[in-house]
Amino acid sequence: MPTKYDAIIIGGGHNGLTTAAYLAKAGRKVLVLERRELIGGACVTEELWPGYKVSTAAYVNSLLRPEIIRDLELKKYGLEMLPRSPSSFTPYPDGRYLMMGPDKEMTHREIAKFSKKDAEAYPKYEDMLTRVADFLEPLLEKTPPDPFGGLLDSIKLGQIGLKFRKLGRHVATEAIEILTGAARPILDRWFESDQLKSTIATDAVIGAFAPPSHPGTAYVLFHHVMGECNGVRGVWGYVRGGMGMVSNSIASSAKAHGAEIRVNSPVAKIITRDGRATGVALVDGTEFHASQIASCADANVTFLKLMDPKELPGEFVTAIKRIDYSSATVKINVAISEPPRFKCLPTDGVGLQHHGTMHICPDMDYIERAYDDAKYGRWSRDPMLECTMATALDSTLAPAGKHILSMFIQYAPYALKDANWDTERDKFADRCFDVLNEYAPNFKSSVIDRQVLTPADMERVYGLTGGNIMQGTMSMSSMFSMRPVAGYANYRTPVKGLFLCGAAAHPGGGVMGACGRNAAREMLRG
Repeated sequence: MPTKYDAIIIGGGHNGLTTAAYLAKAGRKVLVLERRELIGGACVTEELWPGYKVSTAAYVNSLLRPEIIRDLELKKYGLEMLPRSPSSFTPYPDGRYLMMGPDKEMTHREIAKFSKKDAEAYPKYEDMLTRVADFLEPLLEKTPPDPFGGLLDSIKLGQIGLKFRKLGRHVATEAIEILTGAARPILDRWFESDQLKSTIATDAVIGAFAPPSHPGTAYVLFHHVMGECNGVRGVWGYVRGGMGMVSNSIASSAKAHGAEIRVNSPVAKIITRDGRATGVALVDGTEFHASQIASCADANVTFLKLMDPKELPGEFVTAIKRIDYSSATVKINVAISEPPRFKCLPTDGVGLQHHGTMHICPDMDYIERAYDDAKYGRWSRDPMLECTMATALDSTLAPAGKHILSMFIQYAPYALKDANWDTERDKFADRCFDVLNEYAPNFKSSVIDRQVLTPADMERVYGLTGGNIMQGTMSMSSMFSMRPVAGYANYRTPVKGLFLCGAAAHPGGGVMGACGRNAAREMLRG
């Protein structure tokens, strides 16, 4: 006879594990079913080559909610953050470079190399983002109200409106533009040096199929001041042992409270009866039953693959089919024998330039041109690169003297015109290597091995529709009360007992855990 649980979680990503941990902590009997051989979803550490522990997908962290770290005692279970300082390094073709980070004096000096005016404006810009983040950040922990719901939803919307008014007319206007506008005009208004603007602009487009001139790209600009690392706001860090330690620590907490986690257990179907979810069936036919089911998969997988759409309202299915999963991001993980030796700042071994994100994007138009290729179905001839080397701060990830370089790249569309990724994968990777080699001539000769993950690979390996790392676009039309679709932002679905707990729900993508925590709260309410 099938085993009965209080709750079953489909998918062992960090959000699904967070939901399981909170439910188990509340005394519920919980089962997590993960289709891969390891937990974590896209937040994993994998030994790709002997001795090299690689954060194959997600690679840096700041957004993991501090209350989750506290509530689930994640430090007790092995979570250790390594703050990056400097956090950003951008080399330029003319031999100059820009280095930025939490050291305000250093950042001021660096920006002043390109514009004294920008150096004075930058702290004011960050203050503005911080004020906006102070308003938005608490909303990450809230269940979004339904604008078309009842009296209670109207009251909640009114409360949000009152807090918004307290920002004042000027900051509120800035907030609206950040939430809805394009990054480029905002940066053009604040700064004059293209070097600074292009470095900041990478935050606005990474993971998105859009250039900085497109509306909606300003939304993620405030992320670099919203998160924290070891209690210091706006600082991003590596995780000792790789990003999989985030997922592993949450899983350890969940298991300590009685949750059961099974890997190699792909779910084939969500079982329903009389409009209620009652269990799941695995690919091998094994069934498990529970009074509550939560899916960490995206909305496309949950409702259109694990269910028969005929079991759902037609209007809901139509809305789900309209979710935008466009993606143009490639991840390349590289084992190297030595750090990149940049022409503009040559050093032997690890230098400060290797601590944070190394950007290859010399100016704003460079990013725009990279997007232009992708919008016509081609990979970028001159791609934007974000490179990180976690081994600069964590020597446990690679053999002595060796390093891991993570390359997160824009733009390379999921669907190529007149080509396919089976034939183009290595061509694009070679082009990315050539671009980095122009700035660090030792790079290509230092390569020991590499893994190339295209959007198609991200869909196949991690179950991300279209390779979209956010489980759906992060534009205002798909956020807060509209995520995943209007009327269903409270983690519930048209099927009784079926919930969403992954990035398909509010507040969306990123290693936050907030989606999972919020979903668990709603599930405990019944």
